[in-house]
Amino acid sequence: MLRMLERLRSRSEHTDFSAQLAASAERQLPARIRPRQKASAETARALWTQLRAQSSARAEDEDAIADTESLALAETYGRNIENFIGTVKLPVGVVGPLRINGLNAVGDYYVPLATTEAALVASYGRGMEVTAQAGGVTSAMIGEGVLRTPAFVFADMVQAGRFIDWVAGNAETLRTVAEATTRHGKLVTIEPFMDSDTVFLICRYSTGDAAGQNMVTVATQALCAHIIEHGPVKPRHWFIEGNFSGDKKASYLGLHMGRGRKVTASIELPDGLIRKCLHVEPEAMLAYGRVAALGSTLSGQLGTQAHYANGLAALYIATGQDAACVAESAVGFTRAERRDGSIFFSVTMPNIVVGSVGGGTGLPSQSAALGLMGLKGAGKAAALAEVVGALCLCGEISIIAAIAAGHFTRAHAKLARLR
Repeated sequence: MLRMLERLRSRSEHTDFSAQLAASAERQLPARIRPRQKASAETARALWTQLRAQSSARAEDEDAIADTESLALAETYGRNIENFIGTVKLPVGVVGPLRINGLNAVGDYYVPLATTEAALVASYGRGMEVTAQAGGVTSAMIGEGVLRTPAFVFADMVQAGRFIDWVAGNAETLRTVAEATTRHGKLVTIEPFMDSDTVFLICRYSTGDAAGQNMVTVATQALCAHIIEHGPVKPRHWFIEGNFSGDKKASYLGLHMGRGRKVTASIELPDGLIRKCLHVEPEAMLAYGRVAALGSTLSGQLGTQAHYANGLAALYIATGQDAACVAESAVGFTRAERRDGSIFFSVTMPNIVVGSVGGGTGLPSQSAALGLMGLKGAGKAAALAEVVGALCLCGEISIIAAIAAGHFTRAHAKLARLR
């Protein structure tokens, strides 16, 4: 902070910060980019013409983003985005085999990871190697349910109480109304949460093989419309989402109730295998695990884990999931416990928001990434969630070993910084 203030003080000798930071409504805005839902090569080129005229975009930038192959598929990409101008190319690495003994995912999987972080793919590969030699990861999806939480504000808590009573008595009707909007979604439960004059309805849906974010929003809209028309009292205000569900954010509600698919994955690694594959003493891993758990608690983290977000982001991007859901998915608990001659490792992740159909899973590269794992299309979402849990377990084992052995910095220097 002091160094920042010193730099600003030095700059203030030549810069009028008051003028620079003031609102500048008088300055003429460049032409607005208007929303375009339909995409084609022509609309993309027209946007690039505007960008080159009114921004710092160069012809080389257009060539890199609006390449011939991307423009040829403009209509396909346009289904998932507005104002399409091309594609950003990310490197995709593959690791495996990831051996899984799951309820839905059984066998050996080669996993695609899209990332710009060198050393990440190698780290997950190391975790997969040691777990495969131990017989594979046990992984199970033990729950599912995407939440949407509409909010209703009443004149007083008496009205709020009458509303809750009515919802309880009309739950089956509300379920029928919501489910009429979708072929695959099911409204599993409606749970009221009251705060004085305000009621949140925690609506939990199963969403088939889709991640289901849009599905549950449309269904809940229909449910709310029925409530407004037929409910016993009219709310002063109501909102389709009361910011209670944990959508795209870490929350205690998601941690305990789950939002998406809940997976637990575990393995026992014999001491000898740890020394052979991970080049670290088992007791050092346990010692670091204790410190890491303490650090998580003292810093106020939700759950205790090392780096779920790394594997989640790389797999989500590669397979066309909603990357913003990493914010809620990267919550859970990693355990490392001494067993007879081995260490038991586990992860429990309550908010894995993935689908094998819908959203970005139908885009060319993302569909291919799912196909590489044999997890594309209907009937594959539960297996995909178990792969996610097993992947994150491998990442936890690898990073714990690297830090415990003192290899973490050396690995990043070798694979990333000093390349």
